[in-house]
Amino acid sequence: MTRLIRSLFLAIFSLACVGSPVDLSAHAPDQSYIYLRVYQNSLGGRFELAPSYLNAALGLGVPEEIEMDDLRPHLPRIYDYLRQRTGLGTEGGNYYELEFLEPEILDLDAEESEDFIKFNFRTKDQNLDLPQILEIKYNVMFDIEPKHRGLLIIEHNWELGINETSSRFANIFEPDYTVQTYDMSDGSVWNGFWALIKLGVWHIWIGLDHILFIIALILPAVVRRNRNKPFGTLGINQWEPVNDFKSAFLYLIKVITYFTIAHSITLALASLEIFTPPSYLVEAIIAFSIGLAAFHNIYPIFRQKEWLIAFVFGLFHGFGFASVLGEKGLGGDYLIYSLLGFNIGVEVGQLLIICAAFPLIYLIRGTKFYRYFILIGSFLLIWIALHWTIERGFDVDIRLVSTVRNLLGI
Repeated sequence: MTRLIRSLFLAIFSLACVGSPVDLSAHAPDQSYIYLRVYQNSLGGRFELAPSYLNAALGLGVPEEIEMDDLRPHLPRIYDYLRQRTGLGTEGGNYYELEFLEPEILDLDAEESEDFIKFNFRTKDQNLDLPQILEIKYNVMFDIEPKHRGLLIIEHNWELGINETSSRFANIFEPDYTVQTYDMSDGSVWNGFWALIKLGVWHIWIGLDHILFIIALILPAVVRRNRNKPFGTLGINQWEPVNDFKSAFLYLIKVITYFTIAHSITLALASLEIFTPPSYLVEAIIAFSIGLAAFHNIYPIFRQKEWLIAFVFGLFHGFGFASVLGEKGLGGDYLIYSLLGFNIGVEVGQLLIICAAFPLIYLIRGTKFYRYFILIGSFLLIWIALHWTIERGFDVDIRLVSTVRNLLGI
C-alpha cells in the first residue's frame, strides 16, 4: 500500500509540474531538496536544507533566521554529514567525489517558513564519463524524522532538453527509498537542440523590450512617405499606403533578418567570452533602441534604411540574449548547438509576431486612423524607452504610476 501511495503521489506531482506552472522553488515543511545539474562530463547542483534540520541532525544550535556568519564555523561538519549520507555515481554505489562551493542563504520571504541553506556542489572530477543510469543516494534526516522527504529536481540536462525554464521533478527520497536511479538514456543532441529553439521562441515572447523594438519596426512597414505632399502634423500627411503586400512583407522580413544576423554575432562573442560589455550598459542601449526606432517613424533618420537600425541595435540585443543563456547554464555544453538553436528560436518567435501583426495592419494601412496610430504608438514607445533607459542606465527607480499614487495617497 505504501508503494502504491508513493507511486500515485509521484504521478500526480509530475503531471502538475508538466501541465501547470508549478513553482519548484517553493519549499514545504518536512522536506529538503536536491537540485541536480547534468553536464556533458560532470555533475553539479545543490542540497537545500533548513537550519532546523541541521540542528536536529548535528546539534549545531544555529538560529532559524540564519546569517552566513552563523553558518560558516559549522561548514566542515555539515559537509562531512552530507558526504556520508549522499552520493552520485554509477549503479552499485560507486559514487563520485563531491566538492562543495560557497553556500548561500535562500530567503523564502514567508513569515511562516524559515530560510533554507543552499549547499552548492560539483563533482571534483570535471572530465567524467557519465553513465546512462545515474545512481543517487540521499539519506538525510530520515533516522531522526521518518516523515521527512527529499525531493529530487533535475534543473539542467542538455541532452534531455532540460534547463531552468523546464526543470523537472524526478523522485522522492524517503526512509525506505534512500537509493534510486535517474535514467538518462533517452538523451540526445536533438532533444537539447529542440529545447534551445523553444527557449529562443519563449524568450522573444516574454521579452517585452525585444517585442517593442520589433513593433517599432513593424509600424511603418505598410506605408511609405511621399515627400511631395505637405508635411502636416509631424509628417502625418506624407504617409501613403503601400500597394503590394508581398514586397512590403519581404522588406520587413529583410529588416528582421538583419536584426537576427546582428544579435547572432554578439551572442556568439559573449558566449565564447571574447567580449562582454557591462550588463547595465547593454540593457540601457536596448531600451534606447526602442525609442530611436520609434523616433525614426516620426522623423526619418535613415530613409528606407530601417535595416540599418535593426542591425546596429541588434548587436546590443545579442549581448542581452547572451545573459539569458548564461543564466540558464548553457554557456558550456554543446555551445554551437545552443547558439544555433537559440537563434533559430528567436527568429521563429519574431516571424510569428510579424505574421500575426502584418496582415492586420496591412488591412487598415490606408485609413486615417492608422496614420494617427503610427504617430501615437511611436510617441508611446519613445516614452517607455526613455523611462527604461534612465532606469537601467542610472540604476534608479522612476516608476511614474507608483510615484503618482504615493503623491495622491492612493
